[in-house]
Amino acid sequence: MATRTARRTISPRARRGRPRTHREAWTKVSVVMFERQVLELDRLTTAIRSKTGASLTRAEVIRALLDALTESRLDVTTIASGAQLKRVLLQKLSA
Repeated sequence: MATRTARRTISPRARRGRPRTHREAWTKVSVVMFERQVLELDRLTTAIRSKTGASLTRAEVIRALLDALTESRLDVTTIASGAQLKRVLLQKLSA
């Protein structure tokens, strides 16, 4: 698995595309998601853009959710399935 960093030195002329938004090492991964989940990500990013003008990507939303889970200190080491993780998260988020 290749790890990439955003600190490459590229001549100003060679920079094309979107500007880099993250400053830490990153790895590109492919994740299979259900169509309903992709549609929900798109709905969410569209709703955020319409209310705030901020243009978040699907990846930004997913990274934020994972970072929030990590920083929550919620012990998920005993979780045995995705369904169980979903139940625990819903319970904590609804509290």
